[in-house]
Amino acid sequence: MATLRASSLDFSRRSLWTQVGSLPWGLILMICAMAMIGVATLHSATFTNPEEAGLPMRQASRFGVALVVLVIAGLVPIRWWFWGAWPSYLATRILLVAVEFFGFTRGGAQRWLQIGPIGVQPSELMKVTLTLALAAYYHKRWNDFSGGFLIHLPALALILVPAALIFRQPDFGTTLALIASGGILIFLAGLWWRVIMAMGVAAIASVPAIYFFVLQDYQRERVDTYLAQLTGASVNVMDDGYQIEQAKIAIGSGGLTGKGYMEGTQSQLDYIPEQHTDFILTVLAEEFGFFVTSGVLILWMVILGLGLAIALRAASLFARFAAAGAVATITFYNLFNVAMLLG
Repeated sequence: MATLRASSLDFSRRSLWTQVGSLPWGLILMICAMAMIGVATLHSATFTNPEEAGLPMRQASRFGVALVVLVIAGLVPIRWWFWGAWPSYLATRILLVAVEFFGFTRGGAQRWLQIGPIGVQPSELMKVTLTLALAAYYHKRWNDFSGGFLIHLPALALILVPAALIFRQPDFGTTLALIASGGILIFLAGLWWRVIMAMGVAAIASVPAIYFFVLQDYQRERVDTYLAQLTGASVNVMDDGYQIEQAKIAIGSGGLTGKGYMEGTQSQLDYIPEQHTDFILTVLAEEFGFFVTSGVLILWMVILGLGLAIALRAASLFARFAAAGAVATITFYNLFNVAMLLG
C-alpha cells in the first residue's frame, strides 16, 4: 500500500544525457516502426488519388515533429506536468466553448478554431488535458479516499462537461473516447462495484432516450446499419452500409498473405471512401493479409502493454494515473476503429 500512496513528484538531478538514456527507447522504436508502417500504407492508399498525393510526406513530417516533442516531453520533470494539469485543462475547456461561437466547419462538423495561421481542434487537446486533470485530482485527494462515491463526483464532472461540448460539434467518437478513458481512471481509483453496476444499468436504460432524442439522424443511421448487420437483416450496401461492406470485402480479399504492396483491388480502385483516414487498416489487410495485419495489432498490444508497465512502475499517483489514462485513450481508439471496420 505504501507504493500505492506514493506522492513524490521530485525529479532526480541527473545530466541531460543520463536522462535521455533512461527514456524507454524500446517503446519509442516500436512507435517509430508503427509510424513507418502507417506512412507506407498511406502511400498505397493515396497513390491513385492526385488530391492526396502529398499526404504520406506530410504525415512523415508531422511524425518527425511529434517524435521530437515526445522526447522533450519525456525529459520534462513530472512535477511540471502536475503543475500544468489544471491550467491546461481549463484553457482547453475555454477553447471548447470558443468553438461554439467562433469555430469553423470542416468535414461536416464545427470542431476547429483558427488561432493566427494555425487551425486548432480543441477536442484533440482535451484527450490529453483531461487525463492530466483527473490524474492531478486523484493525486491530491487520495488521502481523503474512503472507497465511496462522492469523491468521484468532481472527476465525473471533469469528464462530462467537455464531453457534452464535444458532442454538440458533433463528434460522437471523441465523446465516447473521453467518457471511456475517463471512466477507466475512475474505475482504477477504486469506485465501488455496486456503483459501477448501478451506473451500467442506468446507462442501458437510457439507450432508447439517447437514440431518439440525443443522436442526430446520421448517427441513428449508423446504429441502424450496425444492428441490421448484427441480426443478419438486409443492409442497403449502396447507402448507409456501403463503406463497411467495402471494408469487409477488402479485408476478406486479402486472405492470409495479401495481394502485395499497392496491388489491392479495393484500395487502388478507390472502392473504399476515406480509406486514407479511419479505414486505413483495410488497405493493410488487403495488401498484406491476415498474418501481417495481426502482427501490426500485436505490436500495438505490446506498445500498450509497455505503457501499462510504465504506469505500474511510476513513483507517484499522478504519474501512474496519467500513464494509465494515456494507454486507455489509445486502446479505445484501436478497439473502436478495428470493430468499426469489421462491422
